[in-house]
Amino acid sequence: MKKQKITILYERLSKDDEMQGTSNSILNQQQLLEEYAERNDLKPYIHIQDDGFSGTNWNRPGWQELIAKVEAGEVSCICIKDNTRLGRDYLRAGLYREMFRERGVRLIAVNDGFDSASGEDDFTPFREIMAEFYARDTSKKIKSVLAAKGRSGKPTTNTPPYGYIKNPNDKYNWLVDETAAAVVRRIFQMAMDGMGIHQIAHALSDDKVERPSFYQGKNGKGTRQHDYDPNLPYAWRGNTIAKILSTLAYCGHIVNLRMTTVDFKTGKMENKPQDEWLIFENRHQAIVLCYKGHLKQVLLKTYAIALFAVHSADFA
Repeated sequence: MKKQKITILYERLSKDDEMQGTSNSILNQQQLLEEYAERNDLKPYIHIQDDGFSGTNWNRPGWQELIAKVEAGEVSCICIKDNTRLGRDYLRAGLYREMFRERGVRLIAVNDGFDSASGEDDFTPFREIMAEFYARDTSKKIKSVLAAKGRSGKPTTNTPPYGYIKNPNDKYNWLVDETAAAVVRRIFQMAMDGMGIHQIAHALSDDKVERPSFYQGKNGKGTRQHDYDPNLPYAWRGNTIAKILSTLAYCGHIVNLRMTTVDFKTGKMENKPQDEWLIFENRHQAIVLCYKGHLKQVLLKTYAIALFAVHSADFA
């Protein structure tokens, strides 16, 4: 017996949308689409959503799930609040529209009055071009805001590095997380004792020290709260050690504007020249100490091993 095809009610919300108010909220989209599906007998239906994903990101998990179902021949109709919910890249959006058409999948954008079953809408390409212009303009504004924030000396990263947590009373101030800081100090001490990055990684793994992503994810900190691997708590790697050993934040300094976005559609970042970095000294409590006046030398080294120490009167 042939399996009944489904209608997908697709909702997407980005951080930029949140700033525009509640009209684009996931709940608002769900209610709108459910009411439309019920009125027009688009059953059975399921919800697929991407909460917190930019329209320029086409690798969002909900969208990938939707495309997989379309390719498997499980979908008869896709309903969205408006065309911008698909994404903000008019060329890519056009390719997906063509894919839906070829596979006989009906596409409905409720608030735009668009229904592919009624024929193509000549204004749809223009709406998608304007959506991309909106994303480009938003990207420029965000870069401008971050640049101003960076020049003020406030940290531009939303998440402090491993070893620090945000001050609950001041999000721009970092406090030492003593449990993680003890591991950071141990790493620097082992480096000062002449151990290489892979030797350090093996030593921490053998001693069953939780690696940063696992430790932060388990404790609801950092950016890895939902995608850390709970089956690999002690899988330290050499590149993790190298990153820790070259992080000036452990000296108590803030380093801003180290990277720039080169493609607003993909979010691709690249490192800026080191002479364009902005360094603000002694902005939070140091975990390790470094020689005074040697910041330039630190930046010119792959690792800062020779300029760091855990406990020494020669360092400040």
